[in-house]
Amino acid sequence: MIISEAKIGFKQVGIIYRVLLLYSYRGTTSEEDEMGPKETILLGLAPAKCKYHSPVQIQKLFFLFEENISKKLGGKVFNFQPYNYGPFDKKVYDVLESLEREEYVEIDRSSRWYEYRLTDLGQEKADSLFEDLETNTKTYLTELSDFILNHSFSELVRAVYKEYPKMRENSVFQG
Repeated sequence: MIISEAKIGFKQVGIIYRVLLLYSYRGTTSEEDEMGPKETILLGLAPAKCKYHSPVQIQKLFFLFEENISKKLGGKVFNFQPYNYGPFDKKVYDVLESLEREEYVEIDRSSRWYEYRLTDLGQEKADSLFEDLETNTKTYLTELSDFILNHSFSELVRAVYKEYPKMRENSVFQG
């Protein structure tokens, strides 16, 4: 039952955002509205309030961010491709490492899989960016963050595969 609930929750988050987007879409964005990869990472992590994210959570968070709201925020900054466990872009990790050097992100390298979170300084910067967003975009990012943090590896991968079957192409995950 948990897996089907995850699929429903994932779908509901997308549907809710798409409905809200229809009511507030401003048309094309101007160049000053465009966000770069660092801003995208900071905004995506903002609602988690310094909680750690596993690699699968990071990749799925930013894939869904790009698929559902990047157009509204100036366009995609990553190039996700089907990989072993669904959508993947190494650039996400490169940007996280760059933000770590700027002391906005902490990367815990103490276990087999790295974990990523905002530092207090990063949270402050992310909150500043987050506050400038429209209410419906804040709501979507908060719901997306909650969904990502509250589902297991297999639930996240399955949910993405269900909604984006092309991302299953090179998968080694059979669950």
